Amino acid sequence: MKFAFVTCVQIGLSCMEAIYDVNGSLDLIISIPDEKAKKKSGRIYVDDFAEKHNIPVVKSNHVNDAVVVEAIKAHNIDWLFIIGWSQIASEEVIETPNIGAIGAHPTLLPVGRGRAAIPWAIIKGLDKTGVSFFKMDVGVDTGLILRQEEVPIQPTETALTLYNKVNTAHETLIKKLFIDLQNNNVEGKVQDESKATYWEGRKPKDGELSETMSVNQVDRLVRATTKPYPGAFIIRGDKKIIIWKGNMSQEKIESNVYHEIILNDGFFYATNYEVTDATPAK
Repeated sequence: MKFAFVTCVQIGLSCMEAIYDVNGSLDLIISIPDEKAKKKSGRIYVDDFAEKHNIPVVKSNHVNDAVVVEAIKAHNIDWLFIIGWSQIASEEVIETPNIGAIGAHPTLLPVGRGRAAIPWAIIKGLDKTGVSFFKMDVGVDTGLILRQEEVPIQPTETALTLYNKVNTAHETLIKKLFIDLQNNNVEGKVQDESKATYWEGRKPKDGELSETMSVNQVDRLVRATTKPYPGAFIIRGDKKIIIWKGNMSQEKIESNVYHEIILNDGFFYATNYEVTDATPAK
């Protein structure tokens, strides 16, 4: 059985390392050129890992480029993992491996198909999310579920703490799934379309705070967009206040250390923030 991996982010690297933790191996890694997407959240470079394990690497601007399809064929790949990859794989790429392609999504599919799964889970005030590994088809996050694991969300969860939990869940799941794949012992479960929801992509400008929001809304947005994401912010004249951490309060706090946001139902005090010039967020 031959396996290939497509990734350019930390969750993908963690999954590849997990495969070797269970004495598995990869026959090909596909990533993007070093100069591309340098500011992408969680961006990693696969070269050291590939050299350590003597794995050939192909770097392409897009997963659907002919060089990717040719590499999958040349290495006679049975299963292709595509994890932590924002580009949508074409039907040709999905069908090129001998058996299939496998994706992972950080929600309990079919809930939360789409993008920005970690921020949305916090913004929506969910008490749990999860990770789903699925056999890819031409839809977006619609394929047969191969394995899932729940991830609890605490009331004070931040994007970083949830990212770390999701990363660990990926590692746990792929170890179990990889062994099943090697033993031809994996069955897919059809997703329940009646429970499907779609979450839209998010841009830095979506992190803008408003004094018309509730205290809870501000708190969730700050926790959901903190590092490694661009951060929630509020515009004060010609200044942009980027807020990485803060506290809700029902009472006014007299302090020059915090940045205060006055809301209809209380106050929010930024305890970790930075001030920059107010340039338009794209």
